[in-house]
Amino acid sequence: MKERIQLQKNKDEFFTPEKCYITELSNTPDDPEVSIARARVKPGVTTSWHHLAGITERYCIISGSGRVEIGNMPPQNLRTGDVVTIPPMCRQRIRNIGQDDLIFLAICTPRFTSDAYIDLEPPV
Repeated sequence: MKERIQLQKNKDEFFTPEKCYITELSNTPDDPEVSIARARVKPGVTTSWHHLAGITERYCIISGSGRVEIGNMPPQNLRTGDVVTIPPMCRQRIRNIGQDDLIFLAICTPRFTSDAYIDLEPPV
């Protein structure tokens, strides 16, 4: 890997079936060890139950407040500065319990790829 600076001009946010908005900040085959995305969840929204195959994910709460459910742990309220570590194949979801958007960094090791995402919600 070579040194580089990745400027964030014109990064598009997109809505996912998981019910959150994502902006990929760094996710490239040139840096396979990690990916970083900005996630945004609107007030009152709960993301879909899912897990990631072969990827450890960390949520770093940037602003807002949420309630995370991971694995078999009891639900936990989160606020700015909190960090959640989610091992591979551990079920997860997060709810925005505040009045403003919940914004967090989703940091994945190795980097996130869409084929690692496994939806655990029953079909509608």
